[in-house]
Amino acid sequence: MRYDAIVLGLGATGSAALYQLARRGARVLGLDRHSPPHALGSTHGDTRITRLAIGEGAHYTPLALRSHEIWRELERESGETLLTTKGGLIISSPNKRAFTHVNEFFANTVAAAERFGIAHERLDAAQVRARFPEFAVGDDEYGYLERDAGFLRPEACVATQIALAIRRGAEIRTNERALSFDASAFGVTVRTEKESHTADRLILAAGPWLPEFLPAGLARLFKVHRQVLYWFDIEGPLEPFLPDRFPVFIWELRETRQGVYGFPAVDGSGGGLKIATEQYSATTSPADVARAVGADEIAQMHAKYVAPHFPHLSARCVRAVTCLYTVTPDFAFVVDRHPESERVIVASPCSGHGFKHSAALGEALAGLIVEGQSGFDLGPFAFSRLLRDGA
Repeated sequence: MRYDAIVLGLGATGSAALYQLARRGARVLGLDRHSPPHALGSTHGDTRITRLAIGEGAHYTPLALRSHEIWRELERESGETLLTTKGGLIISSPNKRAFTHVNEFFANTVAAAERFGIAHERLDAAQVRARFPEFAVGDDEYGYLERDAGFLRPEACVATQIALAIRRGAEIRTNERALSFDASAFGVTVRTEKESHTADRLILAAGPWLPEFLPAGLARLFKVHRQVLYWFDIEGPLEPFLPDRFPVFIWELRETRQGVYGFPAVDGSGGGLKIATEQYSATTSPADVARAVGADEIAQMHAKYVAPHFPHLSARCVRAVTCLYTVTPDFAFVVDRHPESERVIVASPCSGHGFKHSAALGEALAGLIVEGQSGFDLGPFAFSRLLRDGA
């Protein structure tokens, strides 16, 4: 069978593209080396932050806004709970050292909120303490509170889109590892460890496995880094940390180059509070990554990033898991046609801030294939910016 499109990788963006293609009536095949949703790539960990005013660049905000609409459409169709919007808090200060993907992240966020009319408040340190006493903010720190920020359930998002795509006629092959692809003027053939599949178009949405399918000159643009997610136990009452009272957060710390981000207690008593930082000191791969989290890592995380800022979180780590970031030199996405074949689209909304945009990016990718246009400005995500800059 010849397909209209093959989607290689069924994580955040791949599952969204699969669903949107099937929704448009395309003959589509989804391939994944594992059985998504799974915990071996980037799309797991129970929760992902979603925010509408995007500090990484205002051009992301239309994607975030549209993604929220799609999540709600998916919820209505499936009956699943995917998106919770109870508010999001960003904390910064003139003396912050932390770097959140781009320079002027906080100021960019405020500017995007004002430009797009996104409901928000500016809070000084006293107001942050009054509203959210669980955060031990300093006198020189301040906050941005976005009403409609919140969190997504990544595993449920992926599973729902795959299920709805199958309902609309999509075919999927899981636990089938792709080995290579060949593109010509006439189509694309993907060779797996089991057989070969042919289509008019291919979407490469392979996440941390993407470099395996790119020539060296392109693969070097994507570095894979190990990240650790921690859930620390709560000392004292649970209620102040529940979603109705405790927001998702990003904190640009004053003491360290890395900030912290986290979530309310979504798993009830004993489930802990999820908190993490970002690490880029060493590269890895899905095959080589150390997936176990050691006691020394947990102790260091608590001492350096948790105890000074969250006095009501204990040193007891309820749970810790690893995930993988695929990162470009400028921390932005790559969503563009392969430089060597217009029939292949590389979709890497990566660098640790992609999940919130994935639903709209799936729609954009389907639009490119079925209608010949995405509906969004994907120019900032072109390969050319990285190749031109010699990244």
